[in-house]
Amino acid sequence: MNQFALICLDNNPNSVEQLRNELSVFASRFDIHFAASLEDANASLQYCLDCEQPVALVIASHSEDFSGAEFLIQLDKSPLTQKTRKVLISCGQDIQAILAAVNEGRLDHCLTKPLQQNLVYKTVQNELTNYVVEEDKENLLSYGLILDQQRLLRTHIDQKMRSYQAGFISDHHKMSDTELAEKVINALKQFFAKEDETNAVRHYSSEHLLTVEGEENNFLWFIISGEVALYKKDELGLQREVVRHTKGNLVGGMSFVTGEPSFSTAVTLTNTDVIKLDREVFSKVMYSDTALLPLFTNLLLRHFNRRLQRNINTKLQLQKTLESLESAHHQLIESEKMAMLGQLVAGVAHELNNPIAAILRGTETLTDNILHLVNGNNQCSPQLSSQILTRALSSRPNSTADERQKSKIAEQVVGDRRLAKKLVKLGLNQEETWLKRARYQPNEVNHELNELENFHIAGATLRSINVCAQRIADMVKSLKGYARQDDETFHYVDIHEGIEDTLVIFENKLKLHRVEKHYHPLPLINCMPIALQQVWTNLISNAIDAFPPQGMLSITTRSALRNDKQWAVIDIEDNGCGISPKLQQQIFALNFTTKKEGNFGLGIGLSVCQQIIHQHGGMIEVESKVSEFTRMSVWLPIEQQPNNSEG
Repeated sequence: MNQFALICLDNNPNSVEQLRNELSVFASRFDIHFAASLEDANASLQYCLDCEQPVALVIASHSEDFSGAEFLIQLDKSPLTQKTRKVLISCGQDIQAILAAVNEGRLDHCLTKPLQQNLVYKTVQNELTNYVVEEDKENLLSYGLILDQQRLLRTHIDQKMRSYQAGFISDHHKMSDTELAEKVINALKQFFAKEDETNAVRHYSSEHLLTVEGEENNFLWFIISGEVALYKKDELGLQREVVRHTKGNLVGGMSFVTGEPSFSTAVTLTNTDVIKLDREVFSKVMYSDTALLPLFTNLLLRHFNRRLQRNINTKLQLQKTLESLESAHHQLIESEKMAMLGQLVAGVAHELNNPIAAILRGTETLTDNILHLVNGNNQCSPQLSSQILTRALSSRPNSTADERQKSKIAEQVVGDRRLAKKLVKLGLNQEETWLKRARYQPNEVNHELNELENFHIAGATLRSINVCAQRIADMVKSLKGYARQDDETFHYVDIHEGIEDTLVIFENKLKLHRVEKHYHPLPLINCMPIALQQVWTNLISNAIDAFPPQGMLSITTRSALRNDKQWAVIDIEDNGCGISPKLQQQIFALNFTTKKEGNFGLGIGLSVCQQIIHQHGGMIEVESKVSEFTRMSVWLPIEQQPNNSEG
């Protein structure tokens, strides 16, 4: 008998045959009962109630002479059917019965005969998915072959994130070893106080053997009190004491996790209280308390780390020990995919700080600027002032080289470099009247440009606030987007706008450094702009983290022909510490980071970037020289934009 049942009520042989065919796929996880009359349906329902088997879904056909709606309405009499999903199949004749079922809250879906092919299958799949998401949360993935797999997976990940994020994102590293061990000890004691079938909590006298070097070990000992010594044989076969463990330490951790023979011989030196766990009990304990798993994982990893730090024996292939530690880390973390969930939340939370800070700076700037505009004596034309502000609000990204070139041209006319830069900044460098006045009336024009610059600053600040607010909205929306990239659709956009918006987010970090932008004309790119925004964010963030005291960020866009295909190439280069050739082969691996100690580094940024770019049919390349530069090149295919003729 399956955990849940499904009842189908219909007296039309043709309909029943269609229902049998379309519902057969669900028989692997649900007991399906077919009834040709209300009596049969009630009998099937009573059978389920007697077996205490919840009814997940009821499909009832309704016509003038066959009242399936009444059967649906009375389902709330038992706790086993109160949450049952209810589907009514109507001949479209008795609207009042359908309305009554809806008004009574006894109807989740209504189908009308004749039934289209696979319509019942799709409806039942959706309703059963809704049911198990609420009623069988612990076993969602077991329904993946017959129900909505993507939705079940997303719900499963969401649940795990809520369960584990408090543990894996909290600051366990701020706890001392003693504090962390005390938390684990108390949690284990509480668990075994309720049930201890395997006699896990044990007391040993001195000289009790726990592990033997080179022999198989199937247990993990957690020391509650007492002292345990670890011994290792030297080249002559003599036992040498290498370390002593006390309260809060683990014995047999490495061999327990990896399955390898015991690395050393462990012997109690005093009366010792321990918690002895085999693999089955260990899994039961960890899964029974979601708060304990991250604590224990952190403690276990610290144990491995302390073991390496002691450098027990450099002659016993240190590299194999490191690989075993990494394997243990992956087994504990990746088994429930908690690492990626924790990194996802932490990464988004980290990124929110930048646009929020930009908005706060923008509001301060805008407040001072507006007070100046309101209280000042603006002698400029209101129409021109409005034009300057509007232009700043909707300005397109300009490369540094373009602005420099325009300033040189204007300087040749006005003879003043400072005025030329202001004219270019305000978009007045093509106005003959302003160019002549700037040449012959520099002081007066400089005063007017200073006034107009306030309007430009107001517009540019408003645009910055809008960009950052939209970025925050996009990042909040993308909390699920990282795990579900299909939420966004491909469409044609200006790639420069996404890069420019990302630079706004990092404005505070870049203000002490130099930014060079070399934008070359590119057609609109068919892409998912929110996803690509994550690429620019990660690449620019990595470049900033690599900056020397006087950093320079260079962003160049260009088109290139490769393998007879046209590409848009975006080069993001920094003058930082660079990446060695050996590390360049690893930077795209998950959980790998080159960031210095103390810097925020999840180790997922470049891995995510590579996945997003591959999703766009592109590629990412790295070129770097230690102590000189690093250049990340993103290649995106240029697709011919379809012509939308207007009729």
